[in-house]
Amino acid sequence: MLNPQRSLSELPKMSAASQVERAVLEEEFNWLLKEEVHSVLKQLQDVLKEASRRFSVLTPGLESQLKQENFILGSSTMDQVKGVLTLQGEALTQADINLKVAKSSQVLHFQLREDKQWKLQQIQDARNHVSQALQLLSSRDDSYHFKTGAEINKLMDAVMLQLTRARNRLTTPAALTLTELATSGLMKMFSPPMPGDVMVNFYINLSKLCLTVYQLHVLPPNTTKNFKPAGSSVLHNPGAMFELNNNRFEVSHVHKVECVVPWLNDTLVFFTISLQLCQQLKDKVGNEPHSSSPSSTSSTHLSLT
Repeated sequence: MLNPQRSLSELPKMSAASQVERAVLEEEFNWLLKEEVHSVLKQLQDVLKEASRRFSVLTPGLESQLKQENFILGSSTMDQVKGVLTLQGEALTQADINLKVAKSSQVLHFQLREDKQWKLQQIQDARNHVSQALQLLSSRDDSYHFKTGAEINKLMDAVMLQLTRARNRLTTPAALTLTELATSGLMKMFSPPMPGDVMVNFYINLSKLCLTVYQLHVLPPNTTKNFKPAGSSVLHNPGAMFELNNNRFEVSHVHKVECVVPWLNDTLVFFTISLQLCQQLKDKVGNEPHSSSPSSTSSTHLSLT
């Protein structure tokens, strides 16, 4: 049976022990704010600089000239679409596409006009988000002294927001209606001009550069078919319909070909590493010592691993 008198007599000792523990915790936390935070921020900057360099694939010795990379696209559907694309940073500078028309032996050949480049907005946006994350980190150099864990959390949240947006731009292609695709500037960039019953789209999906080719047929004006315009989508299926210039069209065939862009894969890995570093730092400073009762103080832990 516990002795109430003895328990009461030990309270001052418990309080003293709690004060010692609190002092140790505060000392460790101050060390974390002063030393380890900047070490992690340096790691983050190094990783994101590598990611940023991937977006600007430079030719060795020519710092201002972006390297041109050629990618061969093949199809698993009877080789109906073949192509060679040239990617320079975020721009498609050349595209050579062969399309074997369905139910015909005819092969259509298109090239991106020499005076045209197609900007892949996804890559451009992702690169801008990485640049913004780096700017946030560089605003807190080694001489800056963080005073609270909340201040670090705020910085990490801002950096993680930019990194999440960058990753999402590469993993989530834009959803377009068929009308938007038909009226996009891309349709006017080919030589010979793209025929009215063919549309193409380029986009990034994770680490892949994708080309989708749509073959269309015009629906008769007096068609009894139930006309229902398709909504926005990354990839439209056969049977999808849309209206343009008082004509109604239906997708008859869809061909999708793709290839892996190695440096985009590297970039996605760098995003994952960076987000993990941010979260680990948030977890460490999340145990910031606070003024509290002795009983709650004894359960406070600070991870420095």
